[in-house]
Amino acid sequence: MSGRESSADPVLRVDRVYKSFATSAGTLEVLCGVDLVAQRGDTVAIVGESGSGKSTLLSLLAGLDAPTRGHVIVEGHDLERLSEAELARFRAGRLSIVFQQFHLMSGFTALENVSLPLELQGVADAEARARTALEQVGLTDRSAHLPARLSGGECQRVAIARALVVEPALLLADEPSGSLDARTGGAVTELLFDLVETRSTTLILVTHNDSLASQCKHAHVLSDGRLVQQR
Repeated sequence: MSGRESSADPVLRVDRVYKSFATSAGTLEVLCGVDLVAQRGDTVAIVGESGSGKSTLLSLLAGLDAPTRGHVIVEGHDLERLSEAELARFRAGRLSIVFQQFHLMSGFTALENVSLPLELQGVADAEARARTALEQVGLTDRSAHLPARLSGGECQRVAIARALVVEPALLLADEPSGSLDARTGGAVTELLFDLVETRSTTLILVTHNDSLASQCKHAHVLSDGRLVQQR
C-alpha cells in the first residue's frame, strides 16, 4: 500500500484503524476499526463529544502517531511505512494542519511565519509566495507584525495562510474557530472553506460544532471508537 496514487485513488484512505493505549487500569481502546475515504476537494467533518478520540484520529491522519493496527494512506503513501525523514518531507509538502491555538512563532512576523515552511523546503520564491498567501487572507497590511500585535482572528488567518502556502493535498483542521468569538470564528471558517474550494484541497475538519460541520460536504460522528457516516 505504498507508492504514488493514480488519478482514481482517493487523497486519504483510512483502513480499519485501531488505536489503543496502555494505562495503569489496562488497555484503553480509543479507536476501533475506523474507515474513512476522502477524494480530492472533499470537505469532511468529524464530530464527537470530548474524549471521543477526535484528537487521536487527527494525530494519526497527520502521521504524528501510528495506529496500533490498520493503515492511514495519503496520496497513495502508507504513512507508517515511511521513514522519519520521508514522513517529515511528506508532511512538509503535502499535508498541513490548522490548530485551534494558532501555533505561530512568536518572534517571527506574519510574513516570516507564512514563508517558514517554504524556506524549510528550500523554495526559492518563498517570500513572494508568502506575500501572496497573506494577500489572499486579507493581511497584506499586517505582514510585518508579530503575533502579539495581531488579533485572534488575524492570527488564525496567518495560520491558514501558512498551512495553504505549501499547496497541500490534505488539510487537517482542529477546531479552527474554537478559540475565537462567534463573529470572528464565522468569518475565519468562511475564509477557510473559500480557500480550500479554490484550490480543490481535501479538508478534514475536526469539531464539536454542528453548525460548522454542516458546511462540509460529508459528516461523520466518532462515538465508542467508531466512525459513522451521517451524510
